[in-house]
Amino acid sequence: MFNLLYKELRLAAHPNLFIFTALGVLVIVPAYPYGMVFLFGCLAPFITFMYGRETNDIHYTALLPVKKSDTVKAKFLLVILAQITQLMISLPFAVLRLYVLPEGNPAGIEANVAYYGFGFITYAIFNYIFLTYFFKSAHKVGNAFILAIIPASLVVLLMEVIVHFPGFVWLDRVEPSFLVRQLPILFVGIVIYIVSIFAAFKVSVRRFERVDL
Repeated sequence: MFNLLYKELRLAAHPNLFIFTALGVLVIVPAYPYGMVFLFGCLAPFITFMYGRETNDIHYTALLPVKKSDTVKAKFLLVILAQITQLMISLPFAVLRLYVLPEGNPAGIEANVAYYGFGFITYAIFNYIFLTYFFKSAHKVGNAFILAIIPASLVVLLMEVIVHFPGFVWLDRVEPSFLVRQLPILFVGIVIYIVSIFAAFKVSVRRFERVDL
């Protein structure tokens, strides 16, 4: 499995995957809609899968002495690795902005606990729709992306807008007392992300087994 993931990183991953993964640093930018970070985390796999389609990566992998399920697993691990790395990169900058930009983010939600919870939900929705649809044919990347990015974008839009309503201002705060209130959102987001990955993997393997390469 490690060899397949290594192959994904060295051969299948488009350079933009690494660039967009590094864009977790955008949470330090003043007056910027930080939800865009998650959309970049969705755009990166799309570009990589599109690149893989043009280079016949799936067909090449099928010629290797591996099971179809391992091919799916390698793609899943690549997407998960990119998204979690993006979040990890953003964390120190989210902390740093508390000191260098104490006035907050007028453009939308702060990079706080609730923000990361919504991020996991955004990734979960995108991954499930995108990956399960892609492995239905192993080449319709554009259709899979359009179907997946619309609901993912709606979650980001909701996250950015809802903090401007009086009853939800606690979602935009970074004080410890408010962060405790936001913890359930982070917990639910992580659970949804994990469950969606396992569910999407099962569906994707089943669909990919039927694909005639």
